Amino acid sequence: MEKIILDCDPGHDDAIAILLAAANPAIDLLGITTVSGNHNVDKTTRNALAVCTAYGINVPVAKGARGPLIGEQILAVEIHGETGLDGPVLPPASFELDSRHAVDFIIDTVMTHEPKTVSLVPVGPYTNIALAIRKEPRIIERVKRVIVMGGAYTRGNITPAAEFNIYADPEAADVVFRADWDVTMIGLDLTQTQALATPDLQDRVRAIGGSISTFILDIWEFIATTHGGLLQIKYPAIHDACCVAALIDPTIITSEKADIRVELAGRWSRGMTVCNFEKMGGMRHYAGTAAEQVDFRHTVAMTLDHPKFCDMIVEAIEWLSRTKNLN
Repeated sequence: MEKIILDCDPGHDDAIAILLAAANPAIDLLGITTVSGNHNVDKTTRNALAVCTAYGINVPVAKGARGPLIGEQILAVEIHGETGLDGPVLPPASFELDSRHAVDFIIDTVMTHEPKTVSLVPVGPYTNIALAIRKEPRIIERVKRVIVMGGAYTRGNITPAAEFNIYADPEAADVVFRADWDVTMIGLDLTQTQALATPDLQDRVRAIGGSISTFILDIWEFIATTHGGLLQIKYPAIHDACCVAALIDPTIITSEKADIRVELAGRWSRGMTVCNFEKMGGMRHYAGTAAEQVDFRHTVAMTLDHPKFCDMIVEAIEWLSRTKNLN
């Protein structure tokens, strides 16, 4: 069983990631930490608590960073609406936040579990993770793996070069990618073209019936308008759940080894994830000291087994409907 901390900014696809993590027996969801991203951290935290309340997910939820390490806060209100989770109707949260800041929750959880047993799954901006590294660097050697939603090797979605999670806090992303631990990047190249809520998947979810089915379909209905109108994506993309799915069954993705750097200074390319793939023959295009030389220790997701991914989503909804008596 994979023990994980889901660091998120709910957000429509974040909500599906929460449900998949809570419903699959291969995942032990140790807690949820929230961060500013799709909306401000007050709203993303409220949304996380509301999802947990609505679907009986009894795990700690800890509120995290209000903004990036440096610079101005960037939100995705145009994609996720004024609540951060427009479209579906959720009840008010009925349980309290964990008393700790998300950064302290991450540190405490990693340090109190056996080494190499806890994985971090940041699917919003990586601010909480970077702050945790700075406050307690020993977590780097204790974390099992880090699997992130964000970045891309071909495209952006907030600028031509940059994906939103990286662009919202590129300095934090730089800290995470530079740390000496196992990082897998699941970026737009996969999620925006392959992890889609196709009509067939939506029909399967509709056939389940009940409140959770309605919730998921309402998410996809709202996102279809913003994805189709602003991002020109044919069907709603289920970005964040891909990270959970890859921990449930690593064979669901194919990947390549690469050296990933985050562009911090470029006028037009700030927030870009520059991927130097091992299969390219080790092009040494980084100047400077030995520390800047190519190191192929990152993993970049390339393809997704969409039928298997859809099965996971459907099975999670069925399990929650059955075990939580959701009508």
